[in-house]
Amino acid sequence: MSTENQSTRQAEVSRKTNETNIQLAFQVDGTGQAEIETDVPFLNHMLDLFTKHGHFDLKLKAQGDIEIDDHHTVEDIGICLGQTLREALGDKRGIKRYASVFVPMDEALAQVVIDVSNRPHFEYRAEYPSSQVGSFQVELVHEFLWKLALEARITLHVIVHYGQNTHHMIEAVFKALGRAIDEATSIDPRVTGVPSTKGVL
Repeated sequence: MSTENQSTRQAEVSRKTNETNIQLAFQVDGTGQAEIETDVPFLNHMLDLFTKHGHFDLKLKAQGDIEIDDHHTVEDIGICLGQTLREALGDKRGIKRYASVFVPMDEALAQVVIDVSNRPHFEYRAEYPSSQVGSFQVELVHEFLWKLALEARITLHVIVHYGQNTHHMIEAVFKALGRAIDEATSIDPRVTGVPSTKGVL
């Protein structure tokens, strides 16, 4: 169940399954405030960075079957975030639509390219030195990003150009993701209606 308020570009969603219980509220035009409480500490850190650098507001509470692993929790948070982003943007009138952002994190460099297209597609180019950061499985970054793109119905390309420290590389991705979504969803006063020759997005 979800609600939206187009005037402030925000939405909320609750998702409860046999595997997870999630409440998420997302505001596109925020101030970088994050209230995040999940069973996956590394994801908490990444979402905090995403929120801060994207100038969003995010409230998230999530519990999941982490006694199995973090997969279901990370996946379902990606689903919920994507759903709220899509709803908050409404008909997408006046948005820039596209963004391409590079973010360095010490020795690492990540690039995120976005088209708020209503056509979900995900491309991911990243090779990490290690398969885990602490207890977090690095393969779950792909799972999170893919479900975010799918549910938000955006075209999302993520490229990690290089790096030596896996934490730094993933951190660069989440910072770039925040900045790219912020730019692509920002209102351009030159845009009248929807930025598409089709007339809809």
